[in-house]
Amino acid sequence: MEKQYFNLMSFFNGYVRSYRRMNLSSLHNRSMFTKREIDYFAHLGELLGFDAFIEDSKFDCLKGRSRPMDLSWWK
Repeated sequence: MEKQYFNLMSFFNGYVRSYRRMNLSSLHNRSMFTKREIDYFAHLGELLGFDAFIEDSKFDCLKGRSRPMDLSWWK
């Protein structure tokens, strides 16, 4: 199976261009900024054909515990 490679700079450019659509202002707290940014990347992942999971975790065999993740994309 062929690996997929993404141009991360195009992700960043799209993020910067669409940042104003998040409708954030100085009246919002950090949690709202984080939530809207995570939602943006979750939606982007779904548009790219991935399943997006917010507040997911993956078991780390080396440490014997799970690693919490704010967002993960799965094929």
